[in-house]
Amino acid sequence: MSFHIYGEEEELAGLNVAAIEKAVAADVDTDVGLAIEFLSVSGEEIRDLNSRTRGIDKVTDVLSYPTLDGIKGKPLKRAEHACEIDEEGRLLIGSVVVCKDKAKEQAEEYGHSYERELHYLLVHGIMHCLGYDHMTDGEKAEMREREERVLARLGIVR
Repeated sequence: MSFHIYGEEEELAGLNVAAIEKAVAADVDTDVGLAIEFLSVSGEEIRDLNSRTRGIDKVTDVLSYPTLDGIKGKPLKRAEHACEIDEEGRLLIGSVVVCKDKAKEQAEEYGHSYERELHYLLVHGIMHCLGYDHMTDGEKAEMREREERVLARLGIVR
């Protein structure tokens, strides 16, 4: 199985795209290639997007827009999602929008690199697109464990 991150070259700068794609692919049971759209925006842009799509008028670090419902922990099979396969033969699982300003701010606040924060936010967004959430303590623990597993494959540990 393959995993592909779509995005403009300048937006993907600072990310080890090939490693992320491989690390995520190893964590998903599927017989179809997967894809996700990645966008990197300013604080003003994500605030506007957050306000328009979620009704929350504030800057946030990452927004995720899954395209599939009810897929958490389930195998993703080509036959079950034939209508959602793109021209490249991949199943688009969603879009992730990261605020580069907030990522820089948080990296400084947490005492690690901008690249580490950017990788974490993208992986976090991908997990949302795969159906994971953090509304309860149990969900948060489950999502965090998956994030940490993917990040460990990238050599990013706390």
